[in-house]
Amino acid sequence: MLLQVRDLRVAFRTGAHSVSEVVHGVSFDVPENATVALVGESGSGKSVTSLAIMGLLDAHAAVVDPAGSMLFDGRELLHMPRHARRRLCGRDIAMIFQEPMSSLNPVFTVGFQIGEVLRLHMGMNASQARARTLALLHEVGIPEPERRIGAYPSQLSGGQQQRVMIAMAIACAPKLLIADEPTTALDVTIQKQILALIARLQKSHAMSVLFITHDLALVEEIADQVVVMRHGVVREQGAVRQVLHDPQDAYTRALLHCRPRLDQRPMRLPVLDDAPVDPAAAPQRHRGSAPDDVPLLVVDKLSTSFPVREGWFGTRPFHAVRDVSFSLARGKTLGVVGESGSGKSTLGLTLLRLHQASGGSALFEGRDLLAMPAREFMAYKRRMQIVFQNPYASLNPRFTVGQILLEPMQIHGIGAGTGERTRLALALLDKVGLPTQALGRYPHEFSGGQRQRIAIARCLTMRPDILVCDESVSALDVSVQAQVLNLLQDLQDEYGMSYIFISHDLSVVHYMADQVMVMQQGQVVEMADADTLYRAPQHPYTRALLEAIPGAR
Repeated sequence: MLLQVRDLRVAFRTGAHSVSEVVHGVSFDVPENATVALVGESGSGKSVTSLAIMGLLDAHAAVVDPAGSMLFDGRELLHMPRHARRRLCGRDIAMIFQEPMSSLNPVFTVGFQIGEVLRLHMGMNASQARARTLALLHEVGIPEPERRIGAYPSQLSGGQQQRVMIAMAIACAPKLLIADEPTTALDVTIQKQILALIARLQKSHAMSVLFITHDLALVEEIADQVVVMRHGVVREQGAVRQVLHDPQDAYTRALLHCRPRLDQRPMRLPVLDDAPVDPAAAPQRHRGSAPDDVPLLVVDKLSTSFPVREGWFGTRPFHAVRDVSFSLARGKTLGVVGESGSGKSTLGLTLLRLHQASGGSALFEGRDLLAMPAREFMAYKRRMQIVFQNPYASLNPRFTVGQILLEPMQIHGIGAGTGERTRLALALLDKVGLPTQALGRYPHEFSGGQRQRIAIARCLTMRPDILVCDESVSALDVSVQAQVLNLLQDLQDEYGMSYIFISHDLSVVHYMADQVMVMQQGQVVEMADADTLYRAPQHPYTRALLEAIPGAR
């Protein structure tokens, strides 16, 4: 056994003389030449466990109980001197972090950063490190390694940045690779490539992998064994096939049921607190368009371009959206899918005039949103709102929830006074499932799912006809994601709102959308009713997206 974790307990100091334990007696094994998945929601303790293994927890803030044990290749990590632990974790244990842009130094080239690992831990000189770096970049699938070795992280795509992180991690041929949510922010096609790359490297380097994720659908793609955690406790562990197909713990079963499936569309997605119900036996929701649907929004040949610097003084147009056309009926949802850079977010922002259109029209009840003067468009801002991807960045941290909800009502003259607006705000908090006490609290006091509910409540203050959801659930755990999707569906049923639902998660889009529009490089390559498109995709790009969905085939 390469790694044996026994009775691991980790606590964080919350005051001068108090601590709060977040990992409670965790035990599991990582065999040699095998992949073990550590699965759980945010707050389950899985990342804290991995940082404890690496010795990266802040010694001033975290307390690791010395009564536990972490044996790596026969050596006890908990009692190892700091300098020895550092050498070991730089060479024999390596880690890939979730967000490559936060892990890569933006002021150094990727070649320098990979070479630094080789010079520090392998004693290579500059020429040896460069040759090995080129070989590593080639091994992880970076195109044109000779040119990319001098690139800065900002000059690479998200998938390429993650490949650089992998190259850095395997540079010293580690025995154990810890991958902490390495594909969470990536498109399904890039995610599939990264999973395949990690699996190939695991076999070719005969190393073990501890793969950390909140998505059980990924586990079957890569792991041999799985450990399910919740609230710092191991709830279930065993072989992947046994745990995923015959789970013994109620929490594992709930996690499996929370995620939307392509073969079912229940009226409501199960959440963790629901009694176990077979989704196939639950009432199903019908999706699709009808010939008598009256369009609320008609978009015709919409285009958006941005100037891109070329040479010292010149610029050229970059066409982010090209001749996009569609119609959206009242009470219906248009799903917009595509990889990063496909233009789907730019499309949504252009409709809201947060980007300037370079051509085309967007008729809202017969009026062109893109051509009307700014003063006239002010009235339509109430009727079209957006929920952004990141609830941590889209809410003002200096405002209480009450101020966040009251401000748009004051600007647009909704409510007769502060008292009436406060009553409306409290009613909206109840509508999105938050307590009245939330009104006086700040965004940092809430979880990611709760913040997204606050963002939705802020949009509802305007009583919009159209809500643009730009990757609004992609950063959430599957159970919280199910809660937010149920909320969006309830609001659509009650108010008849129309949604433009932008996402790279095709399982979620299938659950939410009546029609699906597939975008590639700013253009629409296919559009059809959701069931038709998923059952019989016509375009090769659409087929590639669908085939990349974890567990879909």
